[in-house]
Amino acid sequence: MNLLHVVARMDPKLGGVGEAVKQITNGLVGYGVNNEVVSLDNPEKELSAHDSVSLHPLGPGVGPWCYNSKLLPWLLANLNRFDAVIVHGLWLYPSHAVRKVVNQLRDQHYNKSLRVFVMPHGMLDPYFQQASGRKLKAIRNWIYWKLIEKKVVNQADGLLFTCEEECKLARETFSPYTPNQELVVGLGLENIVPYNKDIKEAFEKAVPQLMDSPYILYLGRLDEKKGIDMLIASYQKLLTAENLTQNGRFPKLIIAGPGKETAYGKSLQSLVNNSSDLKDSIIFPGMLTGASKWGALYGCDVFILPSHQENFGIAIVEALACSKPVLITNKVNIWREIQLENSGIVVPDTRTGIYDLLATWLALPGIEKEIMSMNAQKCFEKYFAFGPASHRFLSAISA
Repeated sequence: MNLLHVVARMDPKLGGVGEAVKQITNGLVGYGVNNEVVSLDNPEKELSAHDSVSLHPLGPGVGPWCYNSKLLPWLLANLNRFDAVIVHGLWLYPSHAVRKVVNQLRDQHYNKSLRVFVMPHGMLDPYFQQASGRKLKAIRNWIYWKLIEKKVVNQADGLLFTCEEECKLARETFSPYTPNQELVVGLGLENIVPYNKDIKEAFEKAVPQLMDSPYILYLGRLDEKKGIDMLIASYQKLLTAENLTQNGRFPKLIIAGPGKETAYGKSLQSLVNNSSDLKDSIIFPGMLTGASKWGALYGCDVFILPSHQENFGIAIVEALACSKPVLITNKVNIWREIQLENSGIVVPDTRTGIYDLLATWLALPGIEKEIMSMNAQKCFEKYFAFGPASHRFLSAISA
């Protein structure tokens, strides 16, 4: 099978969609699928994928719609080489361009057997229409849905979802919503790096101020929807509670990820730097990748993601693979799997919820933490292992 993946950006600094595409294509290679990825990345930027996956970065898109004049001609010249095309993400020019070219080719009786799938990656979540700071964007999205995106979604051969919760939530956001098929394919991760001395040293080099202290790990973009402000407030409240200091070794909090230079990122750092309670306990090392990222995951006591909306959370699954329990909200779409396997703690995405999340973990007996750690690995193998997810994906688009 020849498969084309169309995505706005593969840059890992911009979120999980690019990483998800990388994992999906790498998995399909093992089943003999020929994958190519066309994106609106800078050709000079280093992009990662399997050696057998061809990347076609056409250059950055222009404006908030990410318009790129090279995409339409490229699709017209190349779509006939593929059995199926998968559009990753919505609300940007690539999804519109694919629909336009596919319709044109079908009208001209070229490659009428070409199948088109859309993988929203959480972009049909009602959160984006309901969040208080997104009222103008919600209106814009509703108009855009009526004019363009409903056709992208409803005329595709199928929608591909990473989990049942994402599929369920997608039905609540826009109308008319009448997809031809809803297919839950999951998402599996490969190349889980085993613990070794090199990754430990890489992490220690990246975060020298930790000095072998225990720590709670947040790994992701510094973005308002991630709830990091609530995490810091709850952490500060607990830090000053002497009865929870764990014999004087209260865990530090590492907030790692891109976005330190954004207004939100700067506000978080300012909050910490201006507090005598927090400045020596919360660390912002920036984005951790490769060995330092895996060292951070293996070395933490627990992983935390207090997000207001999260479609999948690749870092969560990576933590589970490292036998680390996860502390998350019920706005992370894989929360049911975590809760069912007792591989973490799940709470509402409120200040009270995040406080309870941390307090419950800190007060948990050691034996219960150990059980949760063992369950984390089992949860990974059951729901997020690479092979089964790749097989589900291929079966869905081949049916």
